[in-house]
Amino acid sequence: MAKALVGYMNTTDPRVVAHLVSENRRLRQRVADLEAHMLRLQAENDALAASVSQDLLTVSDQMQPA
Repeated sequence: MAKALVGYMNTTDPRVVAHLVSENRRLRQRVADLEAHMLRLQAENDALAASVSQDLLTVSDQMQPA
């Protein structure tokens, strides 16, 4: 995308190029941070779902007729 922007702007001003490179780096880092956060949340969700499932099995075992 940065290359497309540089081509679109048709400028070789080093300040503009440096700004675009910096912005691109910042956005890539933000995406990586969000992906890592999503993986942590997904793992936490899986653990909670397993816990609830185990609790439901325990309750259903206790409710069996004698």
